[in-house]
Amino acid sequence: MFYPEELIEEVRVRNDIVDIISPYVSLKKSGSRYTGLCPFHNEKTPSFSVSQRDQLYYCFGCHAGGNVYTFLQKYENMTFPEAIRVLADRAGITLPEMEMTEEMKQKRNRRQRLFEINNVAAKYFYYQLRSERGELGKHYFEERKLSAETQKKFGLGYSLQYSDDLIRYLRKEGYTDDVIRDAGLGIFEEREGMRDKFINRVMFPIQDQNGKVIGFGGRVMGEGEPKYLNSPETEIFEKRKNLYGLHLARSSRAKQFILCEGYMDVISMHQAGFTQAVASLGTAFTPEQAMLLKRFGKDIYLAYDSDGAGTNAALKAVAILREAGISARVIDMRPYKDPDEFIKNLGQEEYQKRIDEAENGFLFEIRILRKGYQTDDPAEKTKFETEVARKLCVFTDELERGNYLNTVAEQYGIPKDSLKKKVISEASIGGLKDDRERFVKRERDRQRESGAQENAKYAQRLLLTWLSEEPERYSRIRDYIGVNDFTDPLYRRIAERMLPGLEDGSFQAAAIIDLFEELEDQQAASRVFHTRLDVADDEKEKAFRDIVIRIKQDSVAHDSADLGVDIGALDRVLAAKKVLEKLQRMERL
Repeated sequence: MFYPEELIEEVRVRNDIVDIISPYVSLKKSGSRYTGLCPFHNEKTPSFSVSQRDQLYYCFGCHAGGNVYTFLQKYENMTFPEAIRVLADRAGITLPEMEMTEEMKQKRNRRQRLFEINNVAAKYFYYQLRSERGELGKHYFEERKLSAETQKKFGLGYSLQYSDDLIRYLRKEGYTDDVIRDAGLGIFEEREGMRDKFINRVMFPIQDQNGKVIGFGGRVMGEGEPKYLNSPETEIFEKRKNLYGLHLARSSRAKQFILCEGYMDVISMHQAGFTQAVASLGTAFTPEQAMLLKRFGKDIYLAYDSDGAGTNAALKAVAILREAGISARVIDMRPYKDPDEFIKNLGQEEYQKRIDEAENGFLFEIRILRKGYQTDDPAEKTKFETEVARKLCVFTDELERGNYLNTVAEQYGIPKDSLKKKVISEASIGGLKDDRERFVKRERDRQRESGAQENAKYAQRLLLTWLSEEPERYSRIRDYIGVNDFTDPLYRRIAERMLPGLEDGSFQAAAIIDLFEELEDQQAASRVFHTRLDVADDEKEKAFRDIVIRIKQDSVAHDSADLGVDIGALDRVLAAKKVLEKLQRMERL
């Protein structure tokens, strides 16, 4: 069992959804709703809607939706129990111990066990570095000029040169081989059995944004391969959704995050006083990491290696950040390769100057693009200017595009009018980026909603939305439409709660969301209350009647398909057909 339903509802009612979402999203009042840019996907035109009346949010772009619980679960990656505890504490409500199903207990216990074993392993590695057997690791960190304080701050450690030292220790601590393997700390091999994942490596504990150890990175001592090794993906560790050092950087007073490529870059920068540094986890920068950074509302500066690979990685990161609605800047570290080398040779003050002089991300892209063309050759120059025009099409805001156009034209000696015409030409050929994406999305949505089954589901969603917004209409259809007319299982479950609530006046849309345990189902339920049919006021009554008839027709067809299988289907079909005939004779409901 979950918490009592009455308590869940009390906590929800005591936390206004606008107050909960406002710290995360800049909301503006628009009629009876609040709108803003969706925090779950990149967009420049607001499609994120919050209803104070219904206590629901919904994005018409990515279809994320739900109530206050759903929002915290999705945005903060909380479990439902964690979300209700946060909201109860905010409302000053004391929660009893939650009664849990066996499945819930197992899932919670498994996650807790993974956090626990990672924490135990981190302490083990930390101790080994400081023991007599940790000389190789100590020597490495001394060569990198890391102070004891910095090593402690990041929990740095060392894995010994034995194949099962950590495993034997964890077994003594009461952890089974299954848990060791699930945490990514051990590998099972047929000949050797279970062996350590990390052998003879300096260890970098990876912590989530709240400081919990979720995995490890290890650099081999000597010539072994691979040079760097990360924990595998686990139930608590997803590389694409976490950033190294974020638990420390999020509390930095700096106005920006500095995004680096590696662990040592982050650690060296923190030691030098740049506590806003973070890094991706041994993989390329991801859209999920961009959205994670966006939550904290800071500017993003890139401190990638100055070699070819680092430049290419920076170009990709700039594009990803732009997709997330973030304008990045790029720190020039030449003549040195990375932040660690730069700071050791030129010092903290000089690096701060480079931060202050960081280059606009888009202008960085154009500068790197320029290197690929011989612009003293007219043909090459034309190709360069054409490519510049195409790149300018990423800016859908006319003012922003114009500002970049003027700057680029001035820097590279391109006639502004000619460049503007070329941008218009390229946009008309390929369409501005957002326009193309909207077209693709419309086509995808159209295909998704095609077919008889999807059309039937659409009609059911539409009626549920209509009834939630105009509950007085229910009295006009109660004799014709019942729970069993909703053929989709999810919609039927909603109707089971909604129709009696409309009958006695107790219906609340936000409470419906809590009927579902899975986040995916909660979002699907939220979509039910945000289905739209654009119809003129004088056509509303006809549209409403047509939708009710359509649902009844689909209900009859659904029950007719069960004839011969369901003994009660024939009676339901005959009764439903009579109702349908009556509906079809009525001019309006």
